[in-house]
Amino acid sequence: MKILSVNAGSSSLKFQVYEMPEEEVLISGVFERIGIGNSFYTIKINGEKIKKEINLDNHEQAFKILVDELIENKIVNDLNEIAGVGHRIVQGGESFNKSVVIDDDVIAKIKEYTPLAPLHNPAGISGILASKNVIPNAIQVAVFDTAFHTTMEEENYLYALPKSFYKDYGIRKYGYHGTSHKYVSMRMNEILGRDDTKLITCHIGNGGSISAVKNGKCIDTSMGLTPNAGLIMGSRSGDIDATIVLYLEKQGLSADEIDDILNKKSGLLGISGVSSDSRDIEDGIKENNKDCILAQKMYVKKIVEYIAKYYVELGGCDAIVFTAGVGENSTSTRKDVIDSLAVLGIKIDDERNNVRGKEAKISSDDSSVLCYVIPTDEEVMIARDTYSFI
Repeated sequence: MKILSVNAGSSSLKFQVYEMPEEEVLISGVFERIGIGNSFYTIKINGEKIKKEINLDNHEQAFKILVDELIENKIVNDLNEIAGVGHRIVQGGESFNKSVVIDDDVIAKIKEYTPLAPLHNPAGISGILASKNVIPNAIQVAVFDTAFHTTMEEENYLYALPKSFYKDYGIRKYGYHGTSHKYVSMRMNEILGRDDTKLITCHIGNGGSISAVKNGKCIDTSMGLTPNAGLIMGSRSGDIDATIVLYLEKQGLSADEIDDILNKKSGLLGISGVSSDSRDIEDGIKENNKDCILAQKMYVKKIVEYIAKYYVELGGCDAIVFTAGVGENSTSTRKDVIDSLAVLGIKIDDERNNVRGKEAKISSDDSSVLCYVIPTDEEVMIARDTYSFI
């Protein structure tokens, strides 16, 4: 049975086709710069990458080309062979604590949460509508990034604001990257051979979040109402004093200008003045760039703060997991983080840590807590949830 996993961005469309239940990837790819000119797409099949330039005005055009490629590459002979399409939806609020089959009511609810994810939710809806038009006989499933975090208790998801703000406006911590945190925590439990575990999962990429996972359920996470809370990220500020926003408004900046600064001009980029990419920061450190050195110190410090916080909240920890772009590939960031946790008896093995993009144990044998790199796979989680409805 063939399942299509889709992740629609505002100007992009990532996809993978799986043979289920074997979870064999048959083809994958990404359409980029949809609706903004100079668009193109790349596909990967049988280990070969192919890039094609083509004009793409909207997501429906991308979907039509996608299915043409599936037929041309003999992934399917007929579109009816695609039994289901799973869509990554970033914000599902309190309405969705698990994946659901998409109908008009689901689409309406996703639209309601657009103010909390103004770039992501409209893109997700575009992907859903395009898929329904192009592959009408496939079951359509929404897989929510926020769903994994709906198991948090009130004391962890409420802010110390008037309670009416939560009741009237839905202001609370929602958390993001949930599909990734769920995948790596499940995989870590498989490695440990049990489900009664205390895990700290670190999804560290250009965006980043950390979750405390007890017995397979999230009890706390670093992102909040929006993805700008928590860690220092590539271009996002992470946690700041809320009155900074009011202060900047009094200095004459508009709300839109402040929002742009906090999300697109802060974080590693804002501190270093060089780049939002961790790899560029590491290159700057090698060149003794003081601002890059400072950016990395602040970046690591915030990661360590959340790991230490969740270590206490969990009452100890069985394993710390690193995933996503930086977590999977930056040996120096992992070392800086784990070395800073030495007071808890957590130790790194430098030889084991010399790994990129592969699953590996990186802690020393005498470390009090296991440390692992586990590459995330959000697409297979989407495929699994979609398959479960068929």
